[in-house]
Amino acid sequence: MAILIRAIALLLLFPFAAMAQDLPSWNEGTSKQAIVDFVKKVTDQSNADFVKQEDRIAVFDNDGTLWSEQPFYFQLGFILDRVKALAPQHPEWAEKEPFKSVLAGDLKGMAKGGEKGIVELGMATHAGMTTDEFTKIVIDWYASSKHPKTGKPYNEMTFLPMRELLDYLRANGFKTYIVSGGGIEFMRPITEKAYGIPPEQVIGSTIATEYALDGDVPVLNRLPKIDFIDDGAGKPVGINKFIGRRPIFVAGNSDGDYEMLRWVTGGPQKGFGLIVHHTDAEREYAYDRKSDFGRLDKALTEAESRNWLLVDMKQDWKKIYAFD
Repeated sequence: MAILIRAIALLLLFPFAAMAQDLPSWNEGTSKQAIVDFVKKVTDQSNADFVKQEDRIAVFDNDGTLWSEQPFYFQLGFILDRVKALAPQHPEWAEKEPFKSVLAGDLKGMAKGGEKGIVELGMATHAGMTTDEFTKIVIDWYASSKHPKTGKPYNEMTFLPMRELLDYLRANGFKTYIVSGGGIEFMRPITEKAYGIPPEQVIGSTIATEYALDGDVPVLNRLPKIDFIDDGAGKPVGINKFIGRRPIFVAGNSDGDYEMLRWVTGGPQKGFGLIVHHTDAEREYAYDRKSDFGRLDKALTEAESRNWLLVDMKQDWKKIYAFD
């Protein structure tokens, strides 16, 4: 009886770790085992690689790592919808690129404008309003917009195995952050509900804002000027600037995460690096080296030599979305 009572007490003390340890949507195999082995190692006080809880920081890219990014980034979908919604106020867009191509549904024509064109679209749809106004627009868009392939709401297009991984890490004392090239105020309205990551633990690209008074009401106005690009080499910079600790776990899916992977896994702790490899054309998409969105080339080539775990979506995941 005493042994039974002790066992029940242990389960009550550690319920979340016991539940989260399963990672139910992951197939048994080397990928799942590598994650579990790393977490056990850094949380075991008797292990030489033990990491104090305050230093258990995990960072995750968003697009293509936590939710789908094909056939285009979700934020690009938001931009396209906003251009169409704002077009009646801007009749000049009917003859002005890249707006003309967007309104005609010509994504290839829009792409000819390159980075400059995307920035112009972003400024036209993301600036000229207060932060509160923008947040409401984003929330309304998430509530009504559907993914072009599945017809599901965008907020249901999150990867179930990665959500389980976030839960598993948090159950073992990790603090989880999003570090994404996406707009920080585009992601913040959804991340807590989608991933359990609060707004203050989201790092992303930003446009300039300024304090102003609307009558006697203080507001923050969004300006048509880029403040910070949180992509590529900007990701380690953003982590250092906003977190102040070098993470020991990093997950990404593209060459935009390459520098973040290098920085986390090349630190004194030799952190764990994970790459989500999109290999399932039937349940999601299959792409890597030649993709326009989420290109995985250099990081794919170096994954084995740098000991980064390459997660094969088709082989390693039982389910991709909760609705599968």
